[in-house]
Amino acid sequence: QKEDIEVTLLPAGHCPGSVMFLFEGESGTVLYTGDFRLAKGEAARMELLHSGTRVKDIQSVYLDTTFCDPKFYHIPSREECLNGILELVRSWTSLSRYHVVWLNCKAAYGYEYLFINLSEELGIKVHVNKLDMFRNMPEILYHVTTDRHTQIHACRHPRDDDCFRGNRLPCGVTCQNGTPLHIISIKPSTMWFGERIK
Repeated sequence: QKEDIEVTLLPAGHCPGSVMFLFEGESGTVLYTGDFRLAKGEAARMELLHSGTRVKDIQSVYLDTTFCDPKFYHIPSREECLNGILELVRSWTSLSRYHVVWLNCKAAYGYEYLFINLSEELGIKVHVNKLDMFRNMPEILYHVTTDRHTQIHACRHPRDDDCFRGNRLPCGVTCQNGTPLHIISIKPSTMWFGERIK
């Protein structure tokens, strides 16, 4: 049996280009989320999720998320997390130009909002290994650099943790102008919240 369905892509807020799929047909409406991160009230602003003044009737939701578990009873908003990281990075990098932050990002992408906000607020570009993956995201190119002489790093190495233990960044930098660097590591990961008890 054949049926025409309409498929609408809705922003998932997970990483650049991530989407949720809204399937609408004679048998009903289904929303498949994939990985998503929406702030409270964001769905209300998605016009394509509405019919007139109300949310479309959705018969089934396929919720694809790591965090559909009671142990993740509270995950702070992206804004709360950003403000916490910003405060820590600002206080550390203001001590001297030899105080450096390494953002231990386990995925290659999905942290762009963090890089942009840190760069805008602190006026410090974020060191990354290559700019290739950002070529199609011109809004971030101004905020990242391949120059290793910056105070914020998101560079990666296959054995990042081993590099950090040796007080050097994954890109190999250990000092500037002969002065050793003071490095702190920040691991922006939601998984941390599942490891904590209430």
